[in-house]
Amino acid sequence: MILIVARNNIMQEGIIAGLTDRGFGFIKYEGSQKDLFFHANEVKNVRYEELREGDKVTFEIGEGPKGPNAVNVNKA
Repeated sequence: MILIVARNNIMQEGIIAGLTDRGFGFIKYEGSQKDLFFHANEVKNVRYEELREGDKVTFEIGEGPKGPNAVNVNKA
């Protein structure tokens, strides 16, 4: 079982930097040089397939098995 834990309850804002057909993508957000990974299961208010590169999103930063990632992703 993989457990993803949110670091805090502070919502961040960013834009979709890239999407894959394998169910994950990346978010570019202010304050980071690297894009933040997210999984389709973390998209909450729309289906993953409805997201497009450049869409604005809100999210929380969580800690997964491979480091920081985006959780509770919502299209803004």
